[in-house]
Amino acid sequence: MSSGLALPTIQTIEPAVYFPPPPPPLDPQALPHTGMLHLHDAAGQASAHLADAAGHAVHQAADAAVQVLGSLSGVLLVGRAALLGTKLLAAAAVRAAEEQRCLERQQQLAATAAEQWEAAAFAAARLNARRTALLARVARAAAASGGPPGSPPVPDLPPPLTPVGERLGELRRHMACAEEALHRAEERQAAWEQQRLAALLRLDEERDDDWQDALRESRQRALRRFSAERTADAEARQMPRQTAPGRTPGALDPEEVRRTGAEILGELDPYAAAETAELAAGAVRDAVRRAADDPRRARIHLTEARKFVRDAARQAQQAREAQEAAALQYEFLGYETPEGAEDLTPAPDALALLRRTLDQGTLLTPAERELVERRVAERQEALEAIYIREQCAGAVAELARRFGGQAGAGRPEGQEIRLDWTPDGWEPGHWLRATLVDGRLRVATMYRGGPGERTAEQRALDDARCAETRERLAEFEEITGGLGLDLEFKVESTEGALPGVLGEDAVVLDEPAATRRDDRRDDRADTVRHRTVDGGGRR
Repeated sequence: MSSGLALPTIQTIEPAVYFPPPPPPLDPQALPHTGMLHLHDAAGQASAHLADAAGHAVHQAADAAVQVLGSLSGVLLVGRAALLGTKLLAAAAVRAAEEQRCLERQQQLAATAAEQWEAAAFAAARLNARRTALLARVARAAAASGGPPGSPPVPDLPPPLTPVGERLGELRRHMACAEEALHRAEERQAAWEQQRLAALLRLDEERDDDWQDALRESRQRALRRFSAERTADAEARQMPRQTAPGRTPGALDPEEVRRTGAEILGELDPYAAAETAELAAGAVRDAVRRAADDPRRARIHLTEARKFVRDAARQAQQAREAQEAAALQYEFLGYETPEGAEDLTPAPDALALLRRTLDQGTLLTPAERELVERRVAERQEALEAIYIREQCAGAVAELARRFGGQAGAGRPEGQEIRLDWTPDGWEPGHWLRATLVDGRLRVATMYRGGPGERTAEQRALDDARCAETRERLAEFEEITGGLGLDLEFKVESTEGALPGVLGEDAVVLDEPAATRRDDRRDDRADTVRHRTVDGGGRR
């Protein structure tokens, strides 16, 4: 046996993971035909980075309260939120609130730190999306003609939530304040939108007291229902809309029909589209006209009015959800990595579509929605690849911490990462090499030198190192499991260890400079230099 192959996937996103530093630059003195890197300046930076990785690798199950959300973990959670539906995000917000209540009651939480952070991050993403969608709605309303006198109320909102760099308790406090402020702002905007809709439909021109009373009471019910439905708990449960029971007038005189029509129109969703609302108003007017002469037709028109009101409510809810989804996707695709980290592929086409949705309130077509979702998925996959690379580097660093030896990391062309680790007692002839290519992680037993015949003594030592590698693979699986990765190696049986050059296309850490110079000289004199692909020994 010489190598193990695994397909690492993310089981849970651990909260304390940051973006890695960029790959070290090529050393101008590196030999071009070997690609060897012996970097003095970059080694310190990479060594410190791996030390940090090892430090958080053994504390992933720690109390969530003492952890700070890292930049890579934070944007990954926002990306997952952008891929979820409104109901699941609301359920996460409900779960985050319950976890906070458990802490306040000093009850033990069953959730791990990663699960608590996921719920909190999803809740924060949901609040930010609602905030962005509300501000876009206010801007569109201010630019639209018609409606009540004056502009819509200016929302008094705190800045967007920025979970990265915060502790969980701080984030929860900020979320509670943001939720309260957002709820008040949404209520004020809904009341203004309701007045605007009434003005467009000219519902307030009626002078009949019964009509006005019925309309006012029905509007108040609609506002209370809207406010209740905007809570995370209501969204997560998605209970059927509780409208006032439909009332069919006993004696179909015009006054009673008008009062019933007023109750129906007052139930309109505050954000109902004017076109659908006008259909409902027209049906009520037709019912009033037919009440005296054709009672059966009046009943039909009132039934039509109720249907138009239900349709308007459904369309308004779909529009709100689409706006909030667009806001969340816009935030995720517009994210720029911290200074010093590698850039993500931009998505200007999807960002332009989402910006149009927010500015104009127009829904995406199926083709446009597919493009946006594809860009979101592509970015999420790229971020997950970086995350897996970081967690694998952390696992190798933790192996070195537990069992001793030197660890190095590099980013050769065509590979997501190459990790070399020389356990104590393996030097100078053997080491372990982990390569991550296209999401496939291979860990191979390596020996220093070129391909060729090995002596019986060398083959025996190769076999001994390969046997030890099996133990190290089990340790690697255990550590990566603690880091939230799902990984199981499939052992590949070959003829012993594979030939290679320690540190080829990689940074060698914590190795004395004199040793590096001696090794380079010895390697040039005594070995046939080549580059392996996938640890498979091919040239």
